Amino acid sequence: MTRVWKWNRPVTVREVLEDLQRERSIAYTTVMTVLDNLHQKGWVRREAEGRAYRYEAVSTRAAYAAALMNDAWSQSDNPAAALVAFFGMMSEEQRQALRDAMRIAQGPEAAESHETFARATEKQAENRDENPDEKAAGKAGRNPDEKADEKADENQGRNPEGIVAENPASAEGDPGR
Repeated sequence: MTRVWKWNRPVTVREVLEDLQRERSIAYTTVMTVLDNLHQKGWVRREAEGRAYRYEAVSTRAAYAAALMNDAWSQSDNPAAALVAFFGMMSEEQRQALRDAMRIAQGPEAAESHETFARATEKQAENRDENPDEKAAGKAGRNPDEKADEKADENQGRNPEGIVAENPASAEGDPGR
């Protein structure tokens, strides 16, 4: 699949073969069998061109990656913990890409409300840091929701006990391999 995605257009077995042979020795029939298997699994579609076929990816690499993440997340018995663990593994650049994607997915109104919330949260954090007495005094009179928010703030960035990161892609049915 990597080669089909790389070409980003319908490709023949011969084209994929020649591309692969730059790195290693591989037989024409091996490439043909793999592309036929991908077609049978629904990962590529093919059109006859003379005596050969042209193969084209059914979905993008990004859509495939999204499907893997969704599948892994849906199999978790604790989706929130799985997300926390996943976010904990992300680099700052990946977290920024996630924030950007959320803004795009939610539209301009949601992005505006998220930015307002983020500014308010940052301001609250600054105020707590500037006056530790207010921080201590403010804990006593809070409602349960505020206490839960505080607990979430304390746990931010920590990996909950018992969470084991698993590889969502298995060798079977994984077109990236």
